Amino acid sequence: MTLTEHPDREALTLAVAQAITEALGMALKVRERAVLCLPGGSTPVPVFKALAAARLEWDRVIVIPSDERWVPPDHSRSNARLIRRNLIEEGAGAELIELYAEGLDPQAGAALASERIAPLLPLSVLLLGMGEDMHTASLIPGAEGLAAALESSAPPVLPIQTAAEPRVTLTVPALCSATEAFLMITGPEKREALERAAALSVEEAPVRAVLKGMMVHYAE
Repeated sequence: MTLTEHPDREALTLAVAQAITEALGMALKVRERAVLCLPGGSTPVPVFKALAAARLEWDRVIVIPSDERWVPPDHSRSNARLIRRNLIEEGAGAELIELYAEGLDPQAGAALASERIAPLLPLSVLLLGMGEDMHTASLIPGAEGLAAALESSAPPVLPIQTAAEPRVTLTVPALCSATEAFLMITGPEKREALERAAALSVEEAPVRAVLKGMMVHYAE
């Protein structure tokens, strides 16, 4: 990985949005469509808004959440809702592929999502965040289903069960398929967690599974 430190969070937002815009532009030069994978959480929201103003052929871009809580797309905790409100509805006319499926449990929903996403791989551009527990997407330490999602033979999407709620996540092979990959973190606690991850197993620090070749952007 390569770490770039920015003087503040505004500079971080602008740099990440610019890097994603350039990477999507390059992808659209060589492919009919580009596939952009985005995380949930509050940290990337300013990036989504900045991206919405980018001059791209958004009608040729497909957006996929990196993971999803198993809640309907209008739920306040839905990552698809977050992306839709802050990117799509802000002016980026991309197609959004949702991971949640009405009427299905996470196991069946993940299988359906895998069928939809497999033909879209490899990802063109990936943006991820990381928690202080060193999780990324819904690759969460100690979660039921983590080991399967770390396998090199895993399907694109698998269910993950945490103590709090069921989720689905893109697996390591799907995430690592990205041509360009960026990790965005803020605050000294996450910087310390990222450094600590190097001495831990991938089960203890799942973010390690996606760091090879990744551009890491950081601001306090």
